[in-house]
Amino acid sequence: MYELYIANKNYSSWSLRPWVLMRELGIAFEERLFPFAPGSNLERFRAFSPTGKVPCLHDGATVVWDSLAIAEYLAERHAGVWPSDARARAWARSAAAEMHSGFGALRQRASMSCGQRVRLTELPADLRADLARLEALWTEGLARFGGPFLAGAAFGALDAFYAPVAFRVQTYALPLAQPAAAYAARLLALPAMRDWYAAALAEPWRDEPHEADIAAAGTITQDLRQAP
Repeated sequence: MYELYIANKNYSSWSLRPWVLMRELGIAFEERLFPFAPGSNLERFRAFSPTGKVPCLHDGATVVWDSLAIAEYLAERHAGVWPSDARARAWARSAAAEMHSGFGALRQRASMSCGQRVRLTELPADLRADLARLEALWTEGLARFGGPFLAGAAFGALDAFYAPVAFRVQTYALPLAQPAAAYAARLLALPAMRDWYAAALAEPWRDEPHEADIAAAGTITQDLRQAP
């Protein structure tokens, strides 16, 4: 059986991507959760990941790191990871790669924290630009392929890559017009997303660098997490 190595569910957007993909597609795996510890986690995580980062997938003696590589590895073995239609598949891979390499302001200014609610101090120009691109991309996919997911009727890797954005929208009340806002809500309502969210709220761990990033973004109005 696959083993998927991840970090804290409250913070780790990269861990969420293969986790929610595999859960929603019914691909069985054993979860190996290593919470962030004070200081550098590089050497500790190198025990299971060549880069010292999460996520990392083990399939027997085969080790696959990086969320996009994991998606491609699974696509060679399981149906439904990417759309069956060639045009939809090309678009989905392009949009997933854009998420993988882009949206830097969204990552930097709205760090993932599932269990908190934050009122942003400001909505700077670079974040507004990322949100505008996100809204345009989601609107295009939903219109072009008919929804309710970005590349058609079925949830797949592309939706998994944007799943952390749905948590960011919820945490920071990020402004999105329709149909993008409805798509974010649809992601949050998925069974696997609800399971991830419940587990994130139950985590007792706090990672100071992540907590500092979130506090720097604005005013924390709610913390729904279990007390440490």
